[in-house]
Formats: sequence, structure tokens, C-alpha cells
Amino acid sequence: MSADAVVVGSGPNGLVAAVTLALAGREVLLLEAADRFGGGLRSAELTLPGRVHDLGATVMAMALASPAMRELDLAGVEFVHPPVAAAHPLDDRPAVLVHRDVRRTCEGLGRDAAVWRATAGVVARAGFPLTDLLLKPLGPWGARQLRPATLAAGVRFGVPAALPATTLGRHGFRTVAGRALLAGMAAHSMLDLRAPLTGGYGLTLGALAHLVGWPLVKGGSQVLADALVALLRKLGGQAVSGHRVHRLAELDAEMVVLDVSPEQFLRMAELPAPYRRRLARFRRGPGVFKLDWALDGPVPWRDPAVAEAGTVHLGGTLEEITLSEAETAAGRHSPRPYVLLVQPYAADPSRGGHTLWAYCHVPNGSAVDMTGAIEAQIERFAPGFRERVLARHVMGPAALEAANANLLGGDIGGGLASLGQFVKRPVWSPAPWRTPLPGVFLCSASTPPGPGVHGMGGHQAARLALKG
Repeated sequence: MSADAVVVGSGPNGLVAAVTLALAGREVLLLEAADRFGGGLRSAELTLPGRVHDLGATVMAMALASPAMRELDLAGVEFVHPPVAAAHPLDDRPAVLVHRDVRRTCEGLGRDAAVWRATAGVVARAGFPLTDLLLKPLGPWGARQLRPATLAAGVRFGVPAALPATTLGRHGFRTVAGRALLAGMAAHSMLDLRAPLTGGYGLTLGALAHLVGWPLVKGGSQVLADALVALLRKLGGQAVSGHRVHRLAELDAEMVVLDVSPEQFLRMAELPAPYRRRLARFRRGPGVFKLDWALDGPVPWRDPAVAEAGTVHLGGTLEEITLSEAETAAGRHSPRPYVLLVQPYAADPSRGGHTLWAYCHVPNGSAVDMTGAIEAQIERFAPGFRERVLARHVMGPAALEAANANLLGGDIGGGLASLGQFVKRPVWSPAPWRTPLPGVFLCSASTPPGPGVHGMGGHQAARLALKG
């Protein structure tokens, strides 16, 4: 199949790459192996007829923050915000709540209000210039474009952001609630919380809650994917689903952009031996075990304020979450796992009723059923939850990989987000999206800036392709 440019894979990065190339006037062909476009943006009736569930991402903070996506004219996409961005229930005290408003969030943090304002609050106040830098490739060129005040804010944020979440939590925060909040945010990284940068992952997510909120797409994440495909076609591009590319030799194009994992790329192409060896050293992150439920009503949270949150972090204190994530990093299954839960009905009643999903982290490729452990953590903070369940849908690592070939072993992050792979993603290079093959570029979550619905990997790969 031929075109000026071929994009393989229609996750957020592939979709943004295709649109970026089409906006530049190129004839674009987008190829997707699955029956529906979207990758991690797909939605389906997983439990009961009429109940819309997201197979992957639901919360879209990065889509609003991303310089690659926030200016796109996407017809039919409405972002809806829950009353509370995120909540972190605790056993013996009120839940910690993250509001869009920094001041209101700090009112609930007591003695930790000042440190939250000085970290996550600094990034939120600095606005898009600083978050744009965080989402762009490493290097001094981006920093030179910042105003002095924004650069100073970045320096103030960068020092604590480099720390492990455990170090930042124990030495920067003074309360159980503040430390738990940081741990719940930092655990999105799927790393041992004793690892460098985990404090920064947590603070960045907190800052995005204040800068753009943690919204959902009304009607399901598939709406966003379909809108990007519609924009591509409006620009003259073609989009074909149900077409799997096995080898690069099948494609005839001046530019090829691949929204695929490094492992898939190794199978698709004949690569120079040095690059092949470097790519083969890329490390996978943990997997996830995901559950979706159809409920007969809202989750009966012990603290009623949690019902207003779109995202809920379950796991208790900093110490408990640290232990859970350390178990996963060591290749074991935590009996009391950290659970990331999303209740879309808090913002979007159009999904056919009270739908819910949650996942916990497990060793990559795990075959262990974590249903009981996840539901026990929900029951811990919402007694009577199981009585609300009408139907459940289970996706362990194998099922996730079968639904999306980029999720090897259930790894939804596109590879380990460690310090080493922060600068070698997937290999060390000033332009890691470029491959040794002329005109061939990588753009999946295994390239900078990593996981999330931001499209920046696709945007950067497309820009390099256009430069030649």
C-alpha cells in the first residue's frame, strides 16, 4: 500500500502523527490492525448492553495540556470534569481531595499546604510554557525559549521532582494525608516509589489537575479517537482498520511512522546490528490487572466526598503503597495492592449507568487473578461495594496484550519509566524517534515523553519526518 506517508498503529501517538503529516499537506495512509481505531482510546460494552466502558485511558489531563492536541479542532469532542479531580481515602480520617483550585486543595492539606503550593502549585502557576517543556524532548533548546520566571519555576520544581516519592514524602510532607496523596499520585509511574523521579511523576499529575483538570471525554474515549480519524479524513488522509503490517517491506512510502513497541519493530525490520542490540535492551515495565464493573448504583464510599471524584487512589498510607509497589517491582503480587480506580459517572452520566473500572500493578506477564485483592481494597473504603455489582469484566496482562499488541505483558506504560529509560527511550539519541532506516520513525509510548494521551511522540516523529 502506498502514500506519501504511512502511519502504522492508531493509538494517540499514531493518530496525532497522521494528522500532523496531513496538516502539512502530505497524502497520509493510516493502518490499524484492530477492527476499531484508537489503541488505548477504545470504548466498548464490556459488561451489559448499553454500558460504555473504556478499554484503556479514561482520564484526559494530558490531552488538554499537550501542545500537540490542545489546538486541534476536533468536532464532537466534549471534555467533562468531575466535581473533584481525584480522591485518596484513608482508614481513620477524611479522604484527601484534589480540586481544580489549588487553594481549595490546600485547605484540606493542613500543615502540608505550603509544600503543595511550592511544588505542584508552582507548575500550575507557571502554566503551559512549563508543561510544554516537560512534554517535549530532553535538551537545552526548549529551556532557552522560556521566560526567566518560568525557567525559575522549573528549577524550583525540578529539585524535588528528581527525588524518590518516599524521600520527598517523608522529608517534604509532614502529615499522613499529604504523604498518602503524594504516594497515590506517584504510583501512576508503576515504579518502586523508592526510585528517583517518582516524586516528580506524582507532582506533575497533581499540577495537571490544577492546570487543566482531570477530565473525561463525554460518551467514552472512543469519541476522541474517532474525532481524530475524522479530522484525518477531512484533511484528505485515508484510515484503514483490520490491516496488520507484518514487515516494513509491505509499505511503499517516503515516510513511515510506527506507533509500535520496540519489540514489534525488531520483528518488522532488518536493522543495523548496533541499533538492534540497543533496542533489544529496552526494558518492559510491570503489567496491570484490570476490572470493569456495571453497578446498580454509585459506589457506597464511607466518606461521601469520594463519590464526586473521577479518579480514586486506593492503598492507604505512603508506607502501605510503597510496600505494594516494591512487591510488584520485585516480581511478586501484593496481597493489598495499590488500586487506581475511575468512576466515569461522576462526570459523565451518558455512559449508560454506573460503570466503574480499576486496576492494580502486577509483574509483567502475570497470570494471577487479582479480582479478590482489588475488590477487597474497594470494600475497605466502601463497605457493601460487592452488593452493587451487576456484572464484571476481567482483563489480565494476556487479555490486554491481545487487545492491543503494544501492551506487552500488560505493560500499559510502553516500557519501564525508570531514570535510565527516561533518557534512553527507547535508545539514547538527541532525536530518539528517528531510526537508522531512512524515512522510518518510531512514535509509540516507548519514545519520549512516554505514556499518556498527549500525542507528543507522534507529533515529534512527524515533525522529524517532515524535515527529512
